[in-house]
Amino acid sequence: MIIGIGGISNSGKSKLAEHIKEKYPEKRVKILCQDNFAHPTPTIPKIKEHTNWEVPESIDFDRFVKKVVAESKQYDIVIDEGLFVFYDERLNRLYDKMIFMTISKETFLERKRNDLRWGKEPEWYMEHIWESHQKFCERIEVRKEAFQLSGENPVDLESVFRYLK
Repeated sequence: MIIGIGGISNSGKSKLAEHIKEKYPEKRVKILCQDNFAHPTPTIPKIKEHTNWEVPESIDFDRFVKKVVAESKQYDIVIDEGLFVFYDERLNRLYDKMIFMTISKETFLERKRNDLRWGKEPEWYMEHIWESHQKFCERIEVRKEAFQLSGENPVDLESVFRYLK
């Protein structure tokens, strides 16, 4: 099974992927984070001298697709998670199940201000992340076919596991 989990930064994608992995200890589960398939930083477009990770051009989709296909031959379950997991049609054709995590702008901004994994992001860039998500991800048609899941509160994992069966 190949599962795509999409949504904006800090919506709970990685945490959900880990919960799914924990649910199936008898299975071989591989989690692929889209961030690991970014192009080399110097080749990614810039915005105000800041690396613009929030555009599809930042991701090497050819390498990502090849890795998903290869891992699906080695693992029982492959989980792809990231902002742009539904952006490339080749990936969409691979998914057996799709989950889209949603959060409000207010929740996103609050969580992003507290997320210091890459250092403190400027307010303008956090706004840019939200706007890019709206532009590139909210309007993707296949996303509407996905299981919609709110990341505002603790996730109802039982509903997720029922969907995955």
